[in-house]
Amino acid sequence: MKYFGTDGIRGEIFKDIDHKIAFNVGNSLCRVKKNPKILVGMDTRTSGSYILLAMSLGVISGGGNVCDVGVCPTAGIAYLTKTLGYDFGVVISASHNPPDNNGIKIFDSDGQKISDVKESEIENLLIENNKFIDALKLGKFEFKPNLLTKYKNFLKKSIKKPLNKLKIVIDCCYGASTVVAPKLFKEVGAKVFVINGVQDGEKINVNCGATNVTMLSQKVKQLGADLGLAFDGDSDRVIAVDECGNEIDGDKIIYLFAMSAKKQGILKNNVVVGTRLANIGIIKALKKYDIDMVLTDIGDKYVSEEMRRLGAKIGGEKSGHIILSDYLPTGDGILNGLKIAEILQDANKAISKLVDIKLYPQCMKNVKVKDKEYVINNYSLQTQIDDIKQKFGDSLRILVRKSGTEQLIRVMVEAEKEDTANNIADEIVKTIQDIDKNI
Repeated sequence: MKYFGTDGIRGEIFKDIDHKIAFNVGNSLCRVKKNPKILVGMDTRTSGSYILLAMSLGVISGGGNVCDVGVCPTAGIAYLTKTLGYDFGVVISASHNPPDNNGIKIFDSDGQKISDVKESEIENLLIENNKFIDALKLGKFEFKPNLLTKYKNFLKKSIKKPLNKLKIVIDCCYGASTVVAPKLFKEVGAKVFVINGVQDGEKINVNCGATNVTMLSQKVKQLGADLGLAFDGDSDRVIAVDECGNEIDGDKIIYLFAMSAKKQGILKNNVVVGTRLANIGIIKALKKYDIDMVLTDIGDKYVSEEMRRLGAKIGGEKSGHIILSDYLPTGDGILNGLKIAEILQDANKAISKLVDIKLYPQCMKNVKVKDKEYVINNYSLQTQIDDIKQKFGDSLRILVRKSGTEQLIRVMVEAEKEDTANNIADEIVKTIQDIDKNI
């Protein structure tokens, strides 16, 4: 699709997304449903108000009503949309992308990411962007930041007892988690240390948060903390750090949740859901306990859809999007951080011991390109990948895909030896770069 990627509309501000696109999205929602009630929130990017107000104007001119929560985690909008009976929830955020990016995520009335079918419907309306709705009666706009309290109370109730035995460092990434996480973790009893805990749209996701835990790792070791938790810009991801400063990625978090649920006898159908990026080590570790991991395409909405189909309670991505369907149908970094801490306190042992499993070496690289469609479909790239797969067979796994959110080709190589994974990844990256040079 021209506008929608794996997680809504996203891209560089003014280049890939601007006020015209935002207005059209808002107006298109009024064509999908007459006079809709729409809840909207955003992360801390400096372009957030620009996109939010343009989108809201599109809704109002089409006869819909907009309620703005202000800065709010993505999952907060999903929760409040369903709980308060809104027709759509909209989040203005580029999630883990750089500060000069922004985006639009849309949730349905059940708090779920809208389906591919609904995205296609809106996409077609955006392409016909000269066909606006002008309502006989204009909608209205209101600002209700206090609605965040309802979301925070929901998070509080997700854990059974205070976390007063734990020392936790949280990295708020200068993003949306700043309005909820620091105060919440203190209120549930943990001894909390906060880094990158102010709202700063110029620093969001820059060398911090779920995409870079170096600073968090250092702080955990320095303070002798039990756990570190890093959120991304809109707080739908969490990556953890153990007491030694080692990263605990989304795959290991899924393993932690699955083993806890298995122990309690509440892991429905003995199945969890991951994506094609899931490490084979996690799959094998779960299998030892008769737990199957079913793999989907990359994107948390595909994970969510498969979870519903299988009746699975736990699913997610290596990147830290984890869905606990008993609580929410979408990823919530803060909720998952609370549940990680709860499991850790109940276990009364170091978090490193709870996720002590062998991972296969993975090399992951992002290559910026001018035209990702052209590159990914290039014959020489596909031939190279096929030749490597034929040579190594089952001892190596390759996944080369276009990013759904940026002008990138993402390369993942997983092998039994780290050197093999790195060398093969470098070969593929060179081919991609050579193709891109000749465009």
